[in-house]
Amino acid sequence: MSTSAPPPPQRVRVGIIGCGEVTQVIHLATLVNLSHLFEVRILCDVSAAALAHCSARLPHLHRTTDAYDELCRAADIDVVFVASSDEYHVEHVVCALKLQKHVFVEKPLALCRKDVELIETAQRESGGKKVMVGYMRRYAAVFQDTIREVGGAGEVLYARVRDIIAPNPVFVGQSGAFPIQPTDISEAASADRKMWAVKGTNQALVVENDVPDTPENVEMWRWLCSLGSHDISLMRECLGVPTSVLGVSLRLPIWTVLFQFPNFAVTYESGIDQVPRFDASLEVFGKHKTVKVVYDTPYVKGLPVTMVVREAVEGDPGAFQERTVRRTYEDPYTLELKELWEMVVKGKEAKTTPADSMKDLEVFGMIMKAAEKQRAAA
Repeated sequence: MSTSAPPPPQRVRVGIIGCGEVTQVIHLATLVNLSHLFEVRILCDVSAAALAHCSARLPHLHRTTDAYDELCRAADIDVVFVASSDEYHVEHVVCALKLQKHVFVEKPLALCRKDVELIETAQRESGGKKVMVGYMRRYAAVFQDTIREVGGAGEVLYARVRDIIAPNPVFVGQSGAFPIQPTDISEAASADRKMWAVKGTNQALVVENDVPDTPENVEMWRWLCSLGSHDISLMRECLGVPTSVLGVSLRLPIWTVLFQFPNFAVTYESGIDQVPRFDASLEVFGKHKTVKVVYDTPYVKGLPVTMVVREAVEGDPGAFQERTVRRTYEDPYTLELKELWEMVVKGKEAKTTPADSMKDLEVFGMIMKAAEKQRAAA
């Protein structure tokens, strides 16, 4: 007796706004690898060179445009990828939602809380469309194991978040993606981006956090919104939101923060140096168990995310055991996009929502206000 094969999965039709580094190195390759789930229909960028470069990498017919509203309006698009510069995320996300499209947006979702609120309003008025923010580290399979292990570790005594890495070009240059840096961005486009950057950081620092927008504070805010959003988001999902900041050192290129949680403290250290390695982890210390999730650069495909558990052996006070868990070689970006497919096709709620992303900006504000308080007291 013959049985019919199950129907192929529904393919989600994608439009991408922004053909810069993350699209060139990560998103195009991942979407093409997941061609049974996704099909890129439209690419959009203000750079003709970036458009041509990305277009040449797609193995199927598609269109290109320099007008993001044209892409959002297209009837053959199910989800809009917003991978444009941070300054334009709110504009592009809101446009997509108003035109009844689901959205996948790279982090940071926005530079200030006001813009997140605009996105939340647009989502409520979109007729049920969803927004997923691209915190790919939180979609690593072993990170969910880490949360379960931490839950079984008993009382948390202390935790450490660490993310000290080399500059991105070190890893991009070894990724095999061979991206380009376009040189055809007009002066008007560059000036417009700078103007929106000033508005966003001024709103975040001065208006929302009562912190002066000095060049040093602006630079620190941008670092927190970029590299810091990985670390703080990961910490929040595993441990919750800190109650206060006990101390802070924001001397770039490496910064350190001591967070207070209800019953324990967390050290957060991050920044960029010139050592060609990727040192990123979250480590939680319980009374009888230490759990650590370790990340390597996502720009080199196939490097595993691992969990290291060190613990006492029950019933044998002198015994110690250590185990390393590698759940899969499937990278977090791939796992993230599988969750996106579930969101678009099956209506599954994403865990990395605008409301979730807002909490990062609140923690960044806590850090900046603590630093300003320390400076005033010095």
